[in-house]
Amino acid sequence: MSLRVPLFDLSLSEEDRAAVDAALRSGWLTMGPRTDAFEREFAEHLGVAHAVALSSGTAALHLAMLAAGVGPGDEVVVPAITFVATAAAARYCGAEPVLADILGPHDLGVDPADVERCLTERTKAVCAVHYGGYTAAAEPLRALCDAHGIALIEDAAHTPSARTERGAVAGAIGLAGCFSFFSNKVLSCGEGGLIATDDEEVAQHVRLRRSHAMTAGTWDRHRGHAPGYDVVALGYNYRLDEPRAALLSARLPRLEQDIEQRRALVRRYREKLAQMDGITVPYVDAEVGRSSCYVMPAMLDASGPREEIRAHMLEAHGVQTSVLYPAIHEFTAYKGTESLPRAERAARAQLTLPLYPHLGEERQDLVLAALDDALSRSRG
Repeated sequence: MSLRVPLFDLSLSEEDRAAVDAALRSGWLTMGPRTDAFEREFAEHLGVAHAVALSSGTAALHLAMLAAGVGPGDEVVVPAITFVATAAAARYCGAEPVLADILGPHDLGVDPADVERCLTERTKAVCAVHYGGYTAAAEPLRALCDAHGIALIEDAAHTPSARTERGAVAGAIGLAGCFSFFSNKVLSCGEGGLIATDDEEVAQHVRLRRSHAMTAGTWDRHRGHAPGYDVVALGYNYRLDEPRAALLSARLPRLEQDIEQRRALVRRYREKLAQMDGITVPYVDAEVGRSSCYVMPAMLDASGPREEIRAHMLEAHGVQTSVLYPAIHEFTAYKGTESLPRAERAARAQLTLPLYPHLGEERQDLVLAALDDALSRSRG
């Protein structure tokens, strides 16, 4: 089997490689000056007061929930369609994730009305996931959380440069925004994450906890800024290293250009997919210009044939696809008795098509032809 169009492909420039090489040659590989520099650059990019770099998006979710005061016996409302880390972070804190349904096939973000239904006296926070690069209803959710005296945390792993219809920046609306720089993300370095916040106490909490709750880090001691350190709380090893920080700083100036290329491909996908029977494309055309276009989701209208369609696209055409995501409450570790019909439908119907800035129209046409052929075969 020859893979003609992968789901994702990463292209690094000479500047990217040079930045990483310079970090390696510096002799300082752990959290240090390049991490500091990237934090300042990303905070400026988002327009927030604080950006704290971490080892992963999962670490960001965990520390954001801890900073919000989430602990044993509490509940955190999260959408049923998200990566499992969103729910797992609540359990890391000793709390329980409560799963809310999504809006539907037209919008895979969490339904604010269902979030409100899920609230109890034990609810400590709500986590809104900006799915696929498209913003969730973060502003209504912020109002809901404010009215109930609970924290809004944004899972902005897919949205390093997205805005709501009102112009608010994803990741800068709630108490804290959690970003991921995993290999296939819009801005990536392999492994990495970040918390963005305007709250000084949250930033201080996260900076302390990311490095074993030590009052002084290795870089501080190396520069003679502190003779030793104290450990003042339970902390974690959630540091970002210098080569990854250097790679992020090198790639950040091209982020908007990369996203514009993604948007152009998404607009073309939407135009072509609208002409295919059996496909619904989530979101609307006007939202593309505000999205970071992390993935290209499509919804299969007929139930049942998705895995056959995916297999045919791969085996006959060499086109790779994925599913983003299974419904959390259908995993063994999170299995519940309550049905969330819109999330369940999306989990069975959603198909993710290849998308990256340098995909190009020629390979995009291969994807579209493969999907059209697979749909035709499924209809017999």
